[in-house]
Amino acid sequence: MRTIIYGAGSMGTILGAYITRKGGSVDLVNRNQAHVAALQEQGARITGTVDFVQPVTAYTPDQMTGKYDIIILLTKQQENARVVTFLKDYLADDGVIVTLQNGLPEAGIAEIVGEDRVLGCTVAWGATMSAPGVCELTSSPDSLTFSLGCVGAHRHKYFDDVKALLEMMGPVTVEENFVGTRWSKLLINSAFSGMSTVLGCTFGEAAANKASRVIVLALIKECIDVCAKAGIKIEPVQGKDAVKLLDYHSPLKKQLSLLILPIAIRKHALLKASMLQDIEKGKKTEVDAINGAIAAFGRKIGFPTPLNEKVTAIIHRIEDGELRPSFENLQLFR
Repeated sequence: MRTIIYGAGSMGTILGAYITRKGGSVDLVNRNQAHVAALQEQGARITGTVDFVQPVTAYTPDQMTGKYDIIILLTKQQENARVVTFLKDYLADDGVIVTLQNGLPEAGIAEIVGEDRVLGCTVAWGATMSAPGVCELTSSPDSLTFSLGCVGAHRHKYFDDVKALLEMMGPVTVEENFVGTRWSKLLINSAFSGMSTVLGCTFGEAAANKASRVIVLALIKECIDVCAKAGIKIEPVQGKDAVKLLDYHSPLKKQLSLLILPIAIRKHALLKASMLQDIEKGKKTEVDAINGAIAAFGRKIGFPTPLNEKVTAIIHRIEDGELRPSFENLQLFR
């Protein structure tokens, strides 16, 4: 089999380094020429909560050749129509695309390659690229988990091979209710990635500040409520049931949930949202695929999601240079 990680930035580079370190074969592809050159010359340097250097095979997209059986996709979701159309020519006739992206990307990818050729995977850890070829793992080493599920009615022939590849980095849970798993990750991303970007801080800092913690919890509650309205069962992640822990219908349960929140995120306290990393690099974010996706879904089913609408609007203002990521933005939620 030939396997590629397309969009091998911080997370893809770390995943590729782990796979290669365990004896797996995978190509890392990224359009960042400086990053690819560093990987080719010095290997992948993984820092943060771990520390090792691993030689890897890395290319820019124009250097790709042949067909791949497994394409692991880690580009920004707003580029999917263009990227997946490009990758279709490099996908083997019986190959599969595995999306490790944020949001709800599977349906759009399936429209291009067919739902039986798409697997969805949520990732419960985070990373930051600190320099070309150098990526920082910002989650605890015991939290490097994946949740893998099918999009089509039948399990793809390479499903077990994909699972084995991911297990070279960490435990993989096979999800029968993958839609519920997607919403579990979207719940965390909308709350913590959204507020990390708005405030210019880490997940831990967003949870530690009392004022921002109230908004983080309210974003989580909004996501839980919209799923309840739509009949979507949110699945536990890493053994934690967000609905049981953080849903509230009384002042007492709300206060307990606020106390639990910093504890629940402690293994990812150092994580900085990829959207914030994009802002720092002068790039557009994928907020429309995260908070914006919840807001759009709420409008579709007739359920209001004012906080996710607010976070989406604030991040767009930050992108446009009207605001900067800062705790001063808390006043916009009053």
